[in-house]
Order: sequence, then structure tokens, then C-alpha cells
Amino acid sequence: MPSSRERLIVALDVSSAAQAQKIVSSLGDAVSFYKVGMQLYTAEGPSIVRDLISSGRRVFLDLKYHDIPNTVSAAVREAGKLGVSLLTVHASGGTKMLRAAAEVAREGGPGLQIVAVTVLTSMDYEDLNLVGVPGSVEHQVVSLATLALKAGCDGVVSSAREVKTLRASLGNDFLVVTPGVRPAGAAHGDQARVVTPAEAIAAGATHIVVGRPITAALSPALEAEKILQEIS
Repeated sequence: MPSSRERLIVALDVSSAAQAQKIVSSLGDAVSFYKVGMQLYTAEGPSIVRDLISSGRRVFLDLKYHDIPNTVSAAVREAGKLGVSLLTVHASGGTKMLRAAAEVAREGGPGLQIVAVTVLTSMDYEDLNLVGVPGSVEHQVVSLATLALKAGCDGVVSSAREVKTLRASLGNDFLVVTPGVRPAGAAHGDQARVVTPAEAIAAGATHIVVGRPITAALSPALEAEKILQEIS
């Protein structure tokens, strides 16, 4: 099991390398793992990933690949060359796509792990039904997680509210990355299914992703340390 410091991933949901580097600098040694998502990657490209890795940080590249198997496998190969540690694909892309991503990741060695997004944490029961998916969020999360793990993915991305059921249904031998984590008293923002860091870890999450509660804090390092104490 990774240490608490390795389990906290800070989301760099900003628009420039300068803003990202300001956050990283303010956090210093408190945090070693960062998420680069669509906003920052679109603004700055792979250079921001290279810069983080060259400075000794680990990167969770959260681009949620969802395309035909050949296109996704080619993208995963390039991500592996960048040196990222974690990479997201959409579980709803299906078995062929998931298997292609997992196989390419393994070809590059143990450094890159693939986690499949189940149901976005901004979605609830009504949202799923509106896009034609009947049943509960929990059922859909377990169904997509089962598909992803059978296809060879290293884990899944899920709200912590579904983690206990995932663990009970599928065991403990896979990663569960949980976004939508907010310290007690923090605003929920656009997240519909939110838990605290301690609740996420207690439920069985291996990694938690925290953004604005840390990056927008008056003292990001102090806020990060509070969260680390909460999950240790």
C-alpha cells in the first residue's frame, strides 16, 4: 500500500504552466503527485508533464481517452514516453479499447498504470438515465469496473461512495482513484457525489484527487498537510 503522501494527488486545474508551477512551488515537499487534466494539457501541451517529471514529481495524466482501440493505444504509447505514472481511459469505450490500452502500457514496463473512468463524479441517477443508462449509479460503476479489470486495466476511477461496493464485489487487488474529494466544510463545486479524504480512504480508495480545497487555500502546503494527517 502506498504511503499517505503517495496517495494524495493534487489537481492542477489551471490554465498555464506559470500558474501550475506556482502551486507546485507553494506545496514544496508536501506533495509529490499531481494531476494534469484537459484544461492544463490543452493550454500547455506535453511540456508541462515533462517539466513536472523532470523536477521529481509523479504525474496523473487525466485525459480520459475514449476512441477506437488503435487511436487509444497510440496515445497511451506516447503517454508512456512522457513518463506519466497514471493515465485515464473511459471504461465505456469497451473491452477492445481497454485491452489495447492495457497491453500498450504493459509493453512499456511497470511505470505506467491505466485506470478506467466509470461514472463521472458530477453525474447522478437522473443524469445517467438521461443518457440512456438505466439503473443506479452504483450498478453502472460496478459493471464498468468489472469490464475494465477483466480487460487488464490496473484500476478504476470512481466516487468513494461506490468504493465499498467495488471492494465487496471485486476485491482489493486493484487501484481505485477517487476524485470529488472535499475536506469537511469545503464547497462541493460541480461535484455531485462528494466525500471527505478520510471517508474515501476508509472506503478503500488507494488514491484521492483534491484540487481547489488545496490550490485555492491561503496556505496550500498547510491544507495539504492537514489532509495527509487525516488519511494517515
